[in-house]
Amino acid sequence: MLKNKSAWKFTNMENQIETNWENETNLSPVLKRLLVQRGITEEEQVKEFLSPQIKRLHDPGNFSSIQKAKKRIDEALQANEKILVYGDYDADGVSSTALLITALQELGANCDYYIPNRFTEGYGPNETAFRKAKDNGVRVIITVDNGVAALHEAKVAKELGIDLIITDHHEAQGELPDAYALIHPKCSPDYPFDELAGVGVAFKLAQYLLGYFPEHLLDFVAIGTIADLVPLVDENRILAFYGLKQLSTTTKKGLVALKKQCHIDGEVTEEDVGFRIGPRINAVGRLQNATMAVRLLLSKDVEEAEQLATTIQEINERRQQIVSDIVEEAEQLVDPNDTHSAIVVAKQGWNEGVLGIVASRLVKTYDRPAIVLSINEDKTIAKGSARSIPTFDLFQQCMKLKHLFTNFGGHSQAAGMTLPIENVDVFRSELNQLIQSELTEADFKQIIQVNGTLEITEIDEVLITEINKMAPFGMGNPKPIFRIHAIPDNARQIGHLKNHLKLAFNEENASVEAIGFQMGNLYPYVTPNTAVSIVGELGINEWNGFKKPQMVMQDMQIETRQVFDYRGKSEIDISFFMEQNQHNVVLLNEENNTKYSIPKDATILHYTSSLEFMEQVDALYIYDLPPQLTKLKDIVEWMEPKNIYACFQVENSAYMTAIPSREDFKWLYMLLLKRKEINLKNELSQIIRMKQWSKEKVLWMSKVFFELEFVKIDGGVIQINPSPKKQDLQSSKTYQQQIERAKIEKMLYYSTYDQLKKWFAKCLPGMDMSKEEASYGL
Repeated sequence: MLKNKSAWKFTNMENQIETNWENETNLSPVLKRLLVQRGITEEEQVKEFLSPQIKRLHDPGNFSSIQKAKKRIDEALQANEKILVYGDYDADGVSSTALLITALQELGANCDYYIPNRFTEGYGPNETAFRKAKDNGVRVIITVDNGVAALHEAKVAKELGIDLIITDHHEAQGELPDAYALIHPKCSPDYPFDELAGVGVAFKLAQYLLGYFPEHLLDFVAIGTIADLVPLVDENRILAFYGLKQLSTTTKKGLVALKKQCHIDGEVTEEDVGFRIGPRINAVGRLQNATMAVRLLLSKDVEEAEQLATTIQEINERRQQIVSDIVEEAEQLVDPNDTHSAIVVAKQGWNEGVLGIVASRLVKTYDRPAIVLSINEDKTIAKGSARSIPTFDLFQQCMKLKHLFTNFGGHSQAAGMTLPIENVDVFRSELNQLIQSELTEADFKQIIQVNGTLEITEIDEVLITEINKMAPFGMGNPKPIFRIHAIPDNARQIGHLKNHLKLAFNEENASVEAIGFQMGNLYPYVTPNTAVSIVGELGINEWNGFKKPQMVMQDMQIETRQVFDYRGKSEIDISFFMEQNQHNVVLLNEENNTKYSIPKDATILHYTSSLEFMEQVDALYIYDLPPQLTKLKDIVEWMEPKNIYACFQVENSAYMTAIPSREDFKWLYMLLLKRKEINLKNELSQIIRMKQWSKEKVLWMSKVFFELEFVKIDGGVIQINPSPKKQDLQSSKTYQQQIERAKIEKMLYYSTYDQLKKWFAKCLPGMDMSKEEASYGL
């Protein structure tokens, strides 16, 4: 048996509304179920979802104060007043900046952009930048992807005579800034969708300013919307859908060069944006000023674009190494046994630009909210990022501790913060008090939402292509997760470090491969002819022109009892298995306590031990053969182990050593009759040479004679008993033990695995032997 690491939550369809899709009979039952699970029950909704229409986008005129903003910008255009687009250093902010600058340039604006430095200025507007803008003749500042929390900066802008237009999508923190105009979906009662990304809001402003739908700007929208992890529903789904199409065929020099560095050719997917394009744009702002990324997106020169894209690729590679180093250091500060709390780690010298990624890694590893802070001793502050688990709204909970922060902002699952160094310990303590009052132990276990179970014969390229009609996938529209319960034909570890697991399933004419990244450690649990349950995402693996259905595994479990065959293996390390099982028992002969390398925390059981106080166990490791088969049978029946590890070691095998024949006994006895006595110290080697017997054979036969009182043995000298009692050789205890030992070895050690398995099945009637097989030497 193997426990699943995460909790699998299957989508319940019992209470779903009946559908009437008379004209949608071409949809497979699988796709229909997936649509219903997403609340799509009407035929018109199906059409809208599978074929998004631009005409379904909302009117940007419904934003509060957008008319006022347009009027002021039009005035600036007519008067040639200088406009500054004030952006942000992440992919959403960078794409928002490039988008609005492109639109303003199209209108003939006298405009420029500004991206604050993450390390020296931090997130959002700042007074110094505004004053510098005033000195440079700026009359209008338009923020993109920031500004809703800039209360002080809005006042500064007013004092300087700058009209501040804020476009943002982040959570408002109570009081709103006194800006010339605030364009924000959550602050616009008449706007029907409040989950736009920053780039989505900037696009709406650009559309309103231009007076037409600027399809050529949708490639920017796709980058910011997908990279910022906003829900891909309603408008975001439409914008991302058409944005990816635009990004696939874009002629913008910067995007073409960036796609080349990402090795993206042809159709661009949401995964390309989320895992390739987005991280590279983000990397610039994480390590230095993100202005370079905006320059790339706005570049109109092929050579310049390629040089910038190459530099950004190098920055991203450096970012990856920095993240790896900090994760390693941060994990050393984490107490793995403290499972019911948040992780709050802080250290001087950590690059604050990558701490969000580090926090995400910690959340994934430990299933706990994580706050990672970089300490600046000179400024006496700690600054960093936080990431959370689904059951804990980080923004709402941290707002209760707002008094501890100098700056704070974010969403339910991600946030950034600055606080005095002396507040770090207080913050850790108070946050954990909130967590312990809000969450149960079960809330810390990662949840995988499973959409249903599929048979191997149901999975093919046609089904996967149909499911992909639901793309783009993301927040609010997750990629479907399916369960497969089947017997893999093949299992192997792959990768340079053998750290990935690959399974192959074949049933009838259908075949599916499954790949589990970083799941190579589960390979020893996959035993031939044993059914496994795996959950993951379906896709098509294409290699050298061949296509095959593939599942990318997220978790795995084995529900049936298993027997693992490690018989005769000289080096057996059971510590790995013990980590996976809670209650482990090692079964030994009493005299072999120090013979094997047994982990200290293992419970040791001897064949002579009383079973009265022993409970059911997760794993039973059997190193020594039992004195009787019935003894082992009693132990297994009593303990009902979920997994049995046959680690038997045999020396001086009784089964492989034939019992001397009656003629052998007769010859040795006749020699004793003739000689009256034999001194084994002097004559043993002569008998060995004469009969080609082993030393053990001669000594064993002598012991049988001694037990039957045919001879006397004293100091290695055997003397014949002149008047022995007539007895059968098999009445000797030694003779009987040898027969019993050979029988035990034959059954438990020299048997085939199938025979061994059947023997254990008799001990455990509930064992499903039809689905289990051995793992030879895994």
